Amino acid sequence: MKQLKKMTLNINGADRMFICDPEKDTLASVLRRLGLTGTKVGCGTGVCGACSTILDGKVIRSCTKKIKTVKEYSSVITIEGLGNPMNPHPIQAAMVHLGAVQCGFCMPGFIVSAYGLLTSNPSPTREDVRDWFQQHRNVCRCTGYKQIVDAVMEAAAIMRGEKTIADIAYDYKKDVGNYYGKPLARPNALAKACGVCDYGDDIELKMPAETLHAVLVMPRVANHARILNIDYSEAEKMPGVVKVITSKDVDGANHLMMFQFSPRTTAMEQVHKLLADEKIINWGTVVAMVVADTKDHAKEAADKVKVEIEQLPEYMNYLDAVMPDAMRIHDSMDNTFTWQPLFKGDTDRIPDMIEEAPHVVEGSFYSSREPHMSIEGDTVQAYYDEDGLLTVQCKAMTTYFDRDDIAQAVGLPVEQIRVVENPTGGSFGWAMNATSYSLAAIACKVTQQPIALSMDYSQFMALSGKRSPAYMNARLACDADGKIIAGEFDAGMDHGYDPALGDDKVIKIARFMFFPYNVPHVLGLGRVAVTNHAFGVPYRGYGAPQAYTCGEALIDMMAEEIGMDPFEFRYKNIAREGETNINSSEFLQYPMEEMMDKMKPLYDKAVAEAKAADTPEVRRGVGLAWGGYNVGLGSDDFANAAIELTSDGKFIKYDTWQDQGQGGDQGSLMCTLEALKPYFPDVLPTDIKLIQADTKYCPNTGESAGSRSHFANGKASILAAQNLANAMRKEDGTYRTYDEMIQEGIPTKYEGNWVAEAEWDNFRLLDPNTGVGSPTYAYTYALFMSEVEVEVATGKTTVIGMTCVDWVGRVGNIQAVNGQAYGGISHAIGFALKENYEDVKKHNNIYSAGVPYIKDIPDKIDVLHMDGFDERGPFGSSGASEAFQSSDHVAVINAINNACGVRIYELPASPDKVKAGLDIIAAGGKVQPPKKYFLGSDFYEELEKIKANPV
Repeated sequence: MKQLKKMTLNINGADRMFICDPEKDTLASVLRRLGLTGTKVGCGTGVCGACSTILDGKVIRSCTKKIKTVKEYSSVITIEGLGNPMNPHPIQAAMVHLGAVQCGFCMPGFIVSAYGLLTSNPSPTREDVRDWFQQHRNVCRCTGYKQIVDAVMEAAAIMRGEKTIADIAYDYKKDVGNYYGKPLARPNALAKACGVCDYGDDIELKMPAETLHAVLVMPRVANHARILNIDYSEAEKMPGVVKVITSKDVDGANHLMMFQFSPRTTAMEQVHKLLADEKIINWGTVVAMVVADTKDHAKEAADKVKVEIEQLPEYMNYLDAVMPDAMRIHDSMDNTFTWQPLFKGDTDRIPDMIEEAPHVVEGSFYSSREPHMSIEGDTVQAYYDEDGLLTVQCKAMTTYFDRDDIAQAVGLPVEQIRVVENPTGGSFGWAMNATSYSLAAIACKVTQQPIALSMDYSQFMALSGKRSPAYMNARLACDADGKIIAGEFDAGMDHGYDPALGDDKVIKIARFMFFPYNVPHVLGLGRVAVTNHAFGVPYRGYGAPQAYTCGEALIDMMAEEIGMDPFEFRYKNIAREGETNINSSEFLQYPMEEMMDKMKPLYDKAVAEAKAADTPEVRRGVGLAWGGYNVGLGSDDFANAAIELTSDGKFIKYDTWQDQGQGGDQGSLMCTLEALKPYFPDVLPTDIKLIQADTKYCPNTGESAGSRSHFANGKASILAAQNLANAMRKEDGTYRTYDEMIQEGIPTKYEGNWVAEAEWDNFRLLDPNTGVGSPTYAYTYALFMSEVEVEVATGKTTVIGMTCVDWVGRVGNIQAVNGQAYGGISHAIGFALKENYEDVKKHNNIYSAGVPYIKDIPDKIDVLHMDGFDERGPFGSSGASEAFQSSDHVAVINAINNACGVRIYELPASPDKVKAGLDIIAAGGKVQPPKKYFLGSDFYEELEKIKANPV
């Protein structure tokens, strides 16, 4: 017999009575059931702080606070008790106006936590704020924390009466017609800061009563096994169970689409089944879904599904999967399935050039399996809408592509599928994959009932993809004057169990190795293999960080080899106007020398400070790394957007700029204002309503990836505004009103359809036989400097400062670009030092997988934007985001070496690795690179085979 308890708590100043299960309920679950969904649950294990509330005057993490341990009539304060959009608390207002709100999922927890700090310490220092958030485990994955601390400091000043909210708010009325580049607040920021923005789990709680709940059955008994039997008979008998869905219930393909990006691949078909019936191919393999009347019932039944297996060999990394005696993971293809060669210059002589060069460095490098670790995991809703469309609400970052994937999986025409992006608590790339979206759609189609599919964080970590690891062997040769002569690289990328996108991603290694230097002669090879680990998905940088892990280490090693300052060596070898990248093409822009000139005095200052502060106990060092990324998807890129004139003389903008936290709404607003300005210069931000990321209403603006969104959306916005203005324009040059348009039968809504290839005809896809090509319409550039301290006794590295000089063309919104910079830098520091998803059993939450807390990220992050103007871009802008997480991790690695002489070749640079290197040096030795990796065949023989067999 279930025993419940009636209880009363004073919540936000009012006594609230409720009924709870004292053994199961947490304070968070009770608050959310009461409708106070501003209290978010991310990790569910008390390590992210999203659920922070104040209980009897103390900040606590409510997701692990059992309700049975809360005293009757205790006082509870949640985000809803601090302020609302009509009357925000100064902390909420400061977070909005200082640009601290990105995806916003963590924001209520930060604001409540900050309230607890400021009520006890009204005049904190910045370090007090950082110590507080560290103590209370408040994690932000988007911002890099800097803007959050800025906001708390401003809020403290307001609460002390020294400032007002108006003092820190951008007054958009003073810049009418001149908004571009200004810190215009995100349209959705206030709702997020006040806790009234509904994310996926909040939407699930508020769905109709007849909604069914789907829970995934992941056996997690092996990484590779043959399925002998799936027994769900006991699960079917459990209370509330409506259906146990397996592969036999799926009418569609039971897999996603498969695109071939390179002719030099053997991955011709999708081999990953959404509901597996033959093989377990990784820790997150799904064999069934249990659909029940409640989530608890579905979970309890899912635990009753029994899977009988036959264990198979497990290949948990590239090196194991490509061994000659390794069995095929997928019957239809060898484990190594894609190759991308690179030939530049006098390739026949490159081996001799390197052997004969005055200076040569070589090494083997490992770029690790970085987990995205968004604070919000994965949650999906599926239902039939009022038009009979099977509708999926999810974290989609490419709504139309996901629509096509879902249609393939469930067996319906795309016209019968609708995809809507929910307010999204970050993804950084993993949300590009439609696995969970398709599973929810399958459950909806099978049951003909609305479905809410969600998972705990450990399931999310097992199911979602990760950054693809890469093993690389490479050499670099230099002449006596310090000029690069030639380079070689051989890279093996681990794409996990699903080959999809592998043949596209490996191209980035062939594009960003030795970027942006002038290397006259290069031999390179990228190969990709499937393994039994988490599959490779997009992650900010999409293949480029792997290349920089190798390339920028070699650059530093060469500077050390010839006795040249690493700054001077880079300055000597960056490409100048007319010199080409390793794909034998021009860089399109050449801001590199000017960027280095801007960094030079900062570098000299940092080096001097490091020398002055260096001690035998704590070593100080400075490291550099060049980075950057392409903008867009090349010749195939396109974007559509629409602008509509409304009856009150205002405008509606329609697009699919999917907001993953980067500011899709903010960016779309900026682009729309600037596109309309030539015709309607007095338009205010409040005159524009955004309808976004819903395939039912919005034209396809493309994916929120490839640093393309601002560029492509801006181009489409210009055309849409132009088409609308042309329709509104009278013969005398004035513009028709809405009523006049209707009266004359003229449409009031116009699309802008931009196609990259129609604007430029000089695209060259990367040649699959040579690596020659120019497949982009713009680049972004970033030069990073890291300052670190290394504790000799422990090997622990602390980044005490990061500086970035970037070129992103003309900045569209300063707060948005800064946010991308700070956030990207914070991910890169984590990538360098601690983030890892290697142990599938251990690395199942953000804490164990190494998420950086605030004290892991320096408060000193300086970002300097060059005054750039991209002639090709909309309004002079290029792109942003991915450059900021391209090579900065290598700046940290190079700084460690500069500090203490320990070169870390295999990420992450954990304390034990650094300490082992220090011990070697203390014993009179030198840290050596790993033994040259065997990547499946001899490098030169493989290149000769490719030359002999062009495609």
